[in-house]
Amino acid sequence: MLTNAIIMEDIYILSDAQIQKKIGEKIKATRLKQNITQDSLAESASISRSSVQKVESGEIKSFDTFLRVLRTLGMLDELHHLCEEEQLSPSEYYDMVNSIKRNRRKRARKLVAINI
Repeated sequence: MLTNAIIMEDIYILSDAQIQKKIGEKIKATRLKQNITQDSLAESASISRSSVQKVESGEIKSFDTFLRVLRTLGMLDELHHLCEEEQLSPSEYYDMVNSIKRNRRKRARKLVAINI
């Protein structure tokens, strides 16, 4: 756990270009581990070979290209935490439900006059 804390602190020290370079290196390493050529990755991701080369060198200019590469390499899990919806605690859920109930429009009641 301490190692993760150190890594997370270090990432904030890095410039955007350095982070992109690290991501590119990770993508390249994953591609090579899977024994996939740049041409094959490009074809599977429907992008050009030069786009693969740029991503692997840290020149990630297109988010669409980045996502296509991650999807093709089976790396979308790396973004999972960014796509999760925030979970409500039980007390937050209770407060939300009660707030909705309080704010509901109430029907007008008919007043019946009783003639005596």
